[in-house]
Amino acid sequence: MSTLSLAIIIVFVAGYLFIALESVTKVNKAAVALLMFVVVWTLYMLNPGYFVSLMHPQFLDILKLEHPELGSHVDPVLIFVTDIIQGHLGDTGTTLFFLMGAMTIVEVVDQNGGFDWVRRVMHTKSKRTLLWRIAFMTFFLSAILDNMTTSIVMIMILRKLVPQHKDRIIYAALVIIAANSGGAFSPIGDVTTIMLWNKGLITAAGVIGEIFVPSLISMIIPALILQMALKGNLDDGTEPAVVTQAPAQELGDFQRKVVFWIGVGGLMFVPVFKSITHLPPFVGILLVLSVLWIVTEVFYAKLQSEKDTRKKRVVNLIRNIDMSTILFFLGILMAVSCLEEIGALSAVGKGLNVTFNGNHFMVTGIIGVLSSIIDNVPLVAGCMGMYPIQAVGDFAADGIFWQLLAYCAGVGGSLLIIGSAAGVVVMGLEKITFGWYMKHVSWIAFVGYLAGILSYYVIREFIFTIPL
Repeated sequence: MSTLSLAIIIVFVAGYLFIALESVTKVNKAAVALLMFVVVWTLYMLNPGYFVSLMHPQFLDILKLEHPELGSHVDPVLIFVTDIIQGHLGDTGTTLFFLMGAMTIVEVVDQNGGFDWVRRVMHTKSKRTLLWRIAFMTFFLSAILDNMTTSIVMIMILRKLVPQHKDRIIYAALVIIAANSGGAFSPIGDVTTIMLWNKGLITAAGVIGEIFVPSLISMIIPALILQMALKGNLDDGTEPAVVTQAPAQELGDFQRKVVFWIGVGGLMFVPVFKSITHLPPFVGILLVLSVLWIVTEVFYAKLQSEKDTRKKRVVNLIRNIDMSTILFFLGILMAVSCLEEIGALSAVGKGLNVTFNGNHFMVTGIIGVLSSIIDNVPLVAGCMGMYPIQAVGDFAADGIFWQLLAYCAGVGGSLLIIGSAAGVVVMGLEKITFGWYMKHVSWIAFVGYLAGILSYYVIREFIFTIPL
């Protein structure tokens, strides 16, 4: 390993450590990720010829095919490196545009009262009945929305329905588990599945068809255990009032339903759009956003008070998008791509295969546990660089490795409350301590996690794979 390679790895590990300790350092992880991205690629450019020759020995032949117009006066290494960086940026950009579009759609639906109907569906006096309604609603909503947004919506609903905090934190813990499990089986339910889907490593039909049951089991088993802590009815014995946000100057009930079905139905349509047009998923997201934008503009144009409705329009709601999260993904994904270009990821992948004798269940299972400690986005990005896609076998599209990775990276985030965006959000909203969650919930989530992996093994070995 060269000195530069070692320096790049040290910078990445140091940056990763600062990201993991964000709550201690009080430095936003997006700032660290962006700095890490710039520094590692700057180090790479100190001797790009070495890395290009190492990872792309046929780069001159590739350049002649892609740039036949280049003359002898240009440096072929710099041209090739430019193409490499632009290629990685293009791959990263498809994920970022997808996320920005999806986050905007969810924000528009939420701010215009599209989720009001969810509160009505939840109403019940029985604590255990409410638990199961919360579990399944969170599970399926998270498959359509992202797990963080779903968690926020469900916690807001729980505050209306469960007055006692000691009961509500049990529901909140299940919201974390159900949100992460629901996001794992959907190509648009989690950032990691979006990344794998964008890269062509999983397909919508494949991940839904084979990961749905393991994800469902990883939610149901914890729910069965957690319900033992809930007995009787809600304290007040009455049905809570439904709080709706429909003043005269806002959209009516029918219009809110239209906004909901265009937004949420549009998100569900994105995989279908991709299969029909073969365009990247972010194009489908932009289609849904544009239609929703036009429809809401038409609705608000008919209202009397322009001043009151302006804040609800897409042009203003788009400002609510968490750009620090988008910039974090940009920084971390581009930094990981540098590790790929120096050969570090492929070396780690080979090492894991040797250590565990090619056992994908062990490799991805450990990655899932790590995802509860370390952000799952760079973990999955790293795995995508470690193991190149193959035409057939376990590393082919919808192969065992990629589907297990989608499941483990998503569901594994439930093992600790800081292991996922859903957990961090719920932790802040309900003031759940790290210790309480680890003592009362982590082992329950781990049981569900292992049960899901076992069920996937049974599905792949005895159902989808039929011996000749």
